[in-house]
Amino acid sequence: MEVVARAIARLAPDVPAHVAVRAARDEIEVVRGAVRQGQQAAASDAIAEAGALRARLVLADAPRPVINATGVIIHTNLGRAPLSERALAAVQAAAGGYSDLEYELATGRRGSRSNHISDVVREVTGAEAALVLNNNAAAVFLALEAHARGRDVLVARGESIEIGGGFRIPDILQASGARLRDVGTTNRTRVGDYARAVTDETAAIMRVHPSNFAQVGFTESPDARELASLARACGLMLINDLGSGALLDTTVYGLAREPLIGEALEAGADLVTFSGDKLLGGPQAGVIVGSDEVVAPIARRPLARAMRPDKMTIAALRATFGQYLRGEAAATVPVWQMIAAGIGELRERAERVSAGVTGVRLVDSRAAVGGGSLPGQTLPSVAIEVLKPRGGAEALARRLRKASRPVIGRIRGDRVRLDMRTVLPRDEGALRETLQAL
Repeated sequence: MEVVARAIARLAPDVPAHVAVRAARDEIEVVRGAVRQGQQAAASDAIAEAGALRARLVLADAPRPVINATGVIIHTNLGRAPLSERALAAVQAAAGGYSDLEYELATGRRGSRSNHISDVVREVTGAEAALVLNNNAAAVFLALEAHARGRDVLVARGESIEIGGGFRIPDILQASGARLRDVGTTNRTRVGDYARAVTDETAAIMRVHPSNFAQVGFTESPDARELASLARACGLMLINDLGSGALLDTTVYGLAREPLIGEALEAGADLVTFSGDKLLGGPQAGVIVGSDEVVAPIARRPLARAMRPDKMTIAALRATFGQYLRGEAAATVPVWQMIAAGIGELRERAERVSAGVTGVRLVDSRAAVGGGSLPGQTLPSVAIEVLKPRGGAEALARRLRKASRPVIGRIRGDRVRLDMRTVLPRDEGALRETLQAL
């Protein structure tokens, strides 16, 4: 191991000695595992080269920026929503020095970090009160823990879902101390199903956004206003988990209608929860809005402190909400810029990136919103397709991922496609250089 560690130190002299030793140990363990499986042992210089790469990666900044050419706008594995320029500037200002995060400039006393975000959330959504946590799972969990612990929550069977990362509604209810009570059937649930399930042990009715799947055919679900009327008549709370956090009308862009936050409140929901990094187009966050009477007890829960956002999240989220408040979100928030982009614009960008590059052509494609929003809905798009990739499509995809600025595309048959709807304008130059090099 010492020999490999010294070789790594020669190949990567900027790597600290203890990092080189750890890299040597890890690479040798990889080789041992390969030998146990009957493979031939790698040469010592190959082990050293792999160890040097491993050591450099340990010291490299991460996560690494990549070019999203998948055609999935809100790509969960690629960091979901990219921030707007205004939000990025706000994050830099908050992170690069000191701030009044929990300090009242007017009085010189300790303040509350929630004051920096709750006012703009209330203004945009029309809610009386707002609370921001570190993600929407935390928002749903804390809402249930505060208002339904030890009691029943009615959820339609078709909404008792699992989304990416193993987030399951039944598990969240169980962890919060609430009890799940399924109502209706998988495909059809009526108000009467909820009404018959109400007992003295019932605390709330909960609606759940279907996220990344859709039911079609013989289906039925009650109107939000009907559920709100039932909840009021029975003295129950209505919790509506919207998931995506849409503030703009998706039908304007040829997509199905995504529930709007303001509409959910107007329909009578006591609490509405949603994500900050999906259709809202901001940083990872979970937002709870509703009346002060129901939001205030959640904010007082001991776990609310453990789930609170940091200063950078607050800065980015406030800047993003501010763009909606000023009516400029469709033009400045990247998620909505990508949704709104026209075919002519996408074709011009594709032509600019592929100009002078041999072995490629422009093809029509379909892009998805992603992130559990608008399942099954796609937008027309334009992609750059590599015609005869050397070594096949899988080999080309690997080379693209190993580029100095990794490019993530998608494979269609024996071709690699790079969808321009999800390529940020500032990444066009890097994508063009990568294509020319390949």
